[in-house]
Amino acid sequence: MYIETETTPNPATLKFLPQRQVMPQGTRDFANPEDAEASPLAQALFDTGEVTGVFFGSDFVSVTKGEGVQWTELKPQVVAVLLDHFVSEAPLFHGGTAAGIAVPAEDTLTVEEDPADADIVDQIKELLETRIRPAVAGDGGDIAYRGYRDGVVHLQLQGACDGCPSSTATLKHGIEGLLKHYVPEVVEVRAA
Repeated sequence: MYIETETTPNPATLKFLPQRQVMPQGTRDFANPEDAEASPLAQALFDTGEVTGVFFGSDFVSVTKGEGVQWTELKPQVVAVLLDHFVSEAPLFHGGTAAGIAVPAEDTLTVEEDPADADIVDQIKELLETRIRPAVAGDGGDIAYRGYRDGVVHLQLQGACDGCPSSTATLKHGIEGLLKHYVPEVVEVRAA
C-alpha cells in the first residue's frame, strides 16, 4: 500500500491520501485528543505527541503538527500509523461504524436565519456544495455553512483550512467574491 502526501496552504498541515475511501460520507474534524477518543486512527495520530489536529475527508486524512515540530521527523510516524490502520482494515470509529458517535450536524447555525431568506440560503448552500467545498477539500479541509443574516454569510473552516495563514484571504477574497458575484444579496462573509 502506498500513501501519497500533499502539502496544503497551511504549512502546519499535510494531506495524506491512502488511495482508498476514508469517510463514506461527510467529514470529521478532531481538534484535540479528547475528540479523537471516538476514532482509533485519530487517537493513534494524537498519541505521537506531536499532532494537534486530525481531519478525515472522503479520501484523505489531514494532519496538523504542533509548533516547533518538523515534518521531516513527524511525517514517517504519521505514514506508519496510517499504513498500520489501513492495511489491518481497522475500523475508523470505535464500534466499527460512526453510528452512535456524536458528529456535529452540518446545519448547526451560529446565527438565527430569517425564513424570508430561504431562497438566498438555498443559493448559498448550492454554491458551497458545488464550487467551494471541492476546492477546499483539494487543500485538505472543508467548509461548513453556519448561517446567513442581513447579507452576512457565516462559515466555518475545518481541517487544513482551520488556522491556515491564508484562511482569511480564502474567506474574504475567494469565497466572499464568488458568493457576491452569484448572490447579490451577500455583502460579507465571516468566519464562524
